[in-house]
Amino acid sequence: MTPLRSGGSVPAVVEADDLGTYVVKFTGSAQGRKALVAEVIVGEPARALGQRFPELVLVHFDPAVAAHEPHQEVRDLHGASAGLNPGTDHLPGARDFTPEIAGVLPVDPLEAGRIVWLDALTVTVDRTVQSSNLMVWPTPGTAPPRLWLIDHGAALVFHHRWDGADPAKVYDFRHHALGHYGPDVRAADAELAPKVTEELLRGIVAEVPDAWLTDGGFATPDEAREAYVAYRHARVRAPRQWLPTDFPNRDELAAEDARRAARNRRGRSAWLKQVPDLHGKPAAEQDWSVHPG
Repeated sequence: MTPLRSGGSVPAVVEADDLGTYVVKFTGSAQGRKALVAEVIVGEPARALGQRFPELVLVHFDPAVAAHEPHQEVRDLHGASAGLNPGTDHLPGARDFTPEIAGVLPVDPLEAGRIVWLDALTVTVDRTVQSSNLMVWPTPGTAPPRLWLIDHGAALVFHHRWDGADPAKVYDFRHHALGHYGPDVRAADAELAPKVTEELLRGIVAEVPDAWLTDGGFATPDEAREAYVAYRHARVRAPRQWLPTDFPNRDELAAEDARRAARNRRGRSAWLKQVPDLHGKPAAEQDWSVHPG
């Protein structure tokens, strides 16, 4: 139906033969197939643990359906993506969880804690204040809005370098998009950790197509699956040094932004100091009717 150029992977809104509408990511994307593996291995546990993540599907894509696309780069992407691709259910009218929306949308500390906990477990480092990878749906005003998790292609950072993977490693989550809600991560850990069983993890990695598991240096796809299960199971059983608990409040975030802006101004040439600092602000009004969900 339309390509979405708001992200680096250039997904598309696609109507499938089941009459469902999905946001499809393509196997030919420059992000590589590990990003597609991450979509499954993070998104499906989120759903299994009761969090809101759009239904994940596998789409058999024929590039001929997008032959009318006027942009050569997008046509090349589609041409390199024939066959099986991942898609998520499209949430019509959904909006990005921006800092402006975060300022008015209430989020329960336990709900925030569950999302932060899942991100820490799966090493989802791309859910920050300025790039939340969260959507708000339904659109505020039509029904009570709720947070939905999307876009986990940048998660599982350990699988880009397996020889350095440490299940107990601590990552910096201070600038998590939900940090200022006071996420109750310890309560979330007590609730969710017992549910992340080896059986659950094995069932999820079994859903990843073999063709997506050939980039990690493993002899077979099943060997790669075993590595994912072993890492995740070891992390959930590891000492809780990886559990994030230190989050700056709104005032501290604002002060940090001000300091960063001041450093940027000091480093500019004199003539550039008149250019406004638009860090973190959208470049233009966006059309939310076709935004990915």
